[in-house]
Amino acid sequence: MAARAIWTGTVSFGMVSIPVRLYTATESHDVRFHLLHKKDHARLKNVRWCPIDEKAVPWEEVERGYEYAKGKYMPITEEDLDKLPVATVHTVDIANFVKLEEVDPIYYDKTYYLAPDENGVKAFTLLRRALEETGRAAVAKVAIRDKENLCLIRPYGEVLSLETMLYANEVRPADELVGAADGSVKVSPRELEMAVSLIENLSDSFDPEKYKDEFQAAVQKVIRAKVEGAPLPEAPVRRGAKVVDLMEALRASVEATRKKSATPARRRAAGDGRRRKTA
Repeated sequence: MAARAIWTGTVSFGMVSIPVRLYTATESHDVRFHLLHKKDHARLKNVRWCPIDEKAVPWEEVERGYEYAKGKYMPITEEDLDKLPVATVHTVDIANFVKLEEVDPIYYDKTYYLAPDENGVKAFTLLRRALEETGRAAVAKVAIRDKENLCLIRPYGEVLSLETMLYANEVRPADELVGAADGSVKVSPRELEMAVSLIENLSDSFDPEKYKDEFQAAVQKVIRAKVEGAPLPEAPVRRGAKVVDLMEALRASVEATRKKSATPARRRAAGDGRRRKTA
């Protein structure tokens, strides 16, 4: 099945407008559970209940509304939202360009793909190539699904990825966390050296294909066992949260990972890290 665009509009690049289409880039493979009635295992239904008519309401009779006063609602339609006096309703408005490493991943939200419309292939390719050449990403804003999103645009293969981002006031400050480590904690040079050695032993190039969702596979095993009436798999022994001897734990970890670090890719990664430190 061909991918279906969820949004069409333009990318505003200076005085250049590039017609584009927006596609979802990710999909969930989570195991989905349903709510059941304990008595007879019947699947429960989500009912849209009208307290005035005292009856369930079908989808065709449902509309969105905003509560402008206690118990008072104003219906808002798609046509109303299309008429918003905001350019980003139909335009990805690029504000400026930044180095990708300057953007902390904590601001990332959801990833989409941007692909050119038929009439915008050359201008789209020019923007993608220019981003590759300069090593920059574009910071922009676009309105998707009832919200104007901050976003980051960068090259991804032959298309562009558009990452919606959180605004600064949507990220909670970390210093409000109770018990967070502060500058008064002392770390000895030897402890730091052992921790760095452990990191180097476990260093490798990033390959997303290496990482599998073990939790989902385990859930499937439990489901199959229950359906077949077989014994459930045994849970692994939980690790203790308390470290009795930090240095001993570091030393044992470094020793355990030393053999694993013998692969060519890991040796290259560790060598690159050492070269960066001495450069």
